Amino acid sequence: MPTFTPDRSLLNPKFDGYKFSPLEYEEVTSHYPLEHKLSQTNASGRAPLSFQEVQSRVLHNHLTICSQSKRAVYVDAELRIVGVDLDETSLVPTIRVLYELPRPIQTDAAETLQREYPSAAFVDATSLLVSDGYGTLYALRLSDSGPAELLASYELAIPDTYESAQSSVPFRLHQAVSPDGHRIIAVLSSKHYPKDTPEPSSKSHKASPVKFDIWGVQLALPIAPSADVQLLSIVWHRRGDDVPLYTSYDASQQAFLFVGSASYLPLAVAPTPTYEPSSDELAPIPRAGENLDGPPTPALPDIPKPPPYSWTQTSDTVTLAIPLPSDTPTAHIKVTFAPRTLTVLVERAPTPAHPADVPVVVPRYTLRPLWDGIQPCTSVWTFDRDAERAYGVLAIHLDKAHEGTRWPQVFAEQPGAHEEEEEVPETLDPTELYAIRESLEKYTAALREGTDASGLGLGRGLPSLAQGERDDEVDLTVGKSVSLTWVGASATSPLTIGGDAHAHGEDALLEVLSTPFPGSARAFPPSLVAKNGLDGVLYTLRDAPAAWAHTATYSALAFVLASKRDTRFVHHVAHRAVFAFESGTQDLGGNVYIYRGAGPKENWAKQTVLKIGGGSAGALLGVGLVKVQEKVVVLCLCEGELVVLHGVV
Repeated sequence: MPTFTPDRSLLNPKFDGYKFSPLEYEEVTSHYPLEHKLSQTNASGRAPLSFQEVQSRVLHNHLTICSQSKRAVYVDAELRIVGVDLDETSLVPTIRVLYELPRPIQTDAAETLQREYPSAAFVDATSLLVSDGYGTLYALRLSDSGPAELLASYELAIPDTYESAQSSVPFRLHQAVSPDGHRIIAVLSSKHYPKDTPEPSSKSHKASPVKFDIWGVQLALPIAPSADVQLLSIVWHRRGDDVPLYTSYDASQQAFLFVGSASYLPLAVAPTPTYEPSSDELAPIPRAGENLDGPPTPALPDIPKPPPYSWTQTSDTVTLAIPLPSDTPTAHIKVTFAPRTLTVLVERAPTPAHPADVPVVVPRYTLRPLWDGIQPCTSVWTFDRDAERAYGVLAIHLDKAHEGTRWPQVFAEQPGAHEEEEEVPETLDPTELYAIRESLEKYTAALREGTDASGLGLGRGLPSLAQGERDDEVDLTVGKSVSLTWVGASATSPLTIGGDAHAHGEDALLEVLSTPFPGSARAFPPSLVAKNGLDGVLYTLRDAPAAWAHTATYSALAFVLASKRDTRFVHHVAHRAVFAFESGTQDLGGNVYIYRGAGPKENWAKQTVLKIGGGSAGALLGVGLVKVQEKVVVLCLCEGELVVLHGVV
């Protein structure tokens, strides 16, 4: 039986859309300048970041909420732990420094590892664990006033059984709970550094696969104050393809929930391999007038297919060169720039002058995520025709948002991307643009003459069913394909909760659109908003027996979220509302879009937009939910301000 099954009675196919419902800005928002500011700059190692690491840092929440009190903390740029206490009556925050972490001395060996952002987790209202991002965990005791007391500090020593080339690595702290009052179980994640890293192939430009370790470590209670650094006791370990998107602890099941792109498995359990047919299993498709039973056609030399584009970069620009037929009208070229994506659409190529000519297949990029941000207003494109040749060059000039950042590739890696969508190596010599144009002409000439240019033995020319056919639909994708993994607090035996096994969870169970607000664990049960067509379906974890149930629907949520290009966080408050936060790194961003829930019989729902980041406030770096006298209060931590939202849900 499927784990996640939509309830048709809760779906609303007659939903019309969202109507704007304004709120008095001064009545629902309060801004408080920060004396101790944050910083997003933490690239300290010499090794480049993988796509998963970059994505994890972009989505990192710098604000930690205590679900048992009205308190939050963050770590500023100087490694000061700053506490935020919210007054229950006035909702005015009191901001004070709780403790200043020592700044580690970096050696040449340590600088080869990228450090993590500092992270924190509350055990209860008076116990706090903090990771400095360098590889040390601190346990502190909090009081209602005055500084925090440092109880002990810990390091993670990795045993040889985990096949790590590093004995100690930087880690990120996700959660800390005390399941029985006698110990603390903390969940950490770190990048895996394998001992035997294969040398990259000269023909392949793809980096080696990156894995991440998930550690369950134990701290005995009570924590005895000690000045010496202690070693963390590892209770259980899992390994996966990325950092968890969402973690939660279910006290009734004594188990942790991890939501990530694939299952987090013990080392003894191998991931399910993906099936790829061999060349012998590929059945040839007969073409018109072709006799597959006849004598084989003499083998012709393969002509390599040219890359879809070439690119080069300077300190402030990235330039793409895409070959197009010289007679392509400029009006048929559509190029759209966004802060994080690029769209390149070319309408149907002109009809070939000769019937034997093969239609040109030009690259099509629809909202393709870029490796880094750009400045859309100053990015341009030009089309250079060459009347004497069959192909011209569409030149796209991207203005880098972060000058001086060197891009390893143009587009961000996408899970499940087709082979032809793999990244193209940088063209350091601009004269190679001419070679690409030449190779494309040879390639299309081979198709016109009937040569098997693919090199796969699939016949000549194009399939008869594909002649003149081209899919021009725009497929807007939103959400993240995830698996769910359950791990017992002590990991003594396999768990199956809500149909998900901790060691054998199915990959790509659902497309997640939203996760619960940080800090809402005690106020609301665990839940996920998953994509179902254009809608967002709210699945809530229920007890006795534990199972995921469809409890509400955010109609057309996937559709409206697809239009957001600078979204950093998307969280929901049960069935009440979904919040989509922009990062605010650009002058035009920094909004939060609030989509309220509606019943299955209602044709309209309410939408609200509020400005929280950008400008003097800076980029949004963290969010969290605090429940004050049964009212929902949302804290938004920006680089220079703390914004309090109240009365919006």
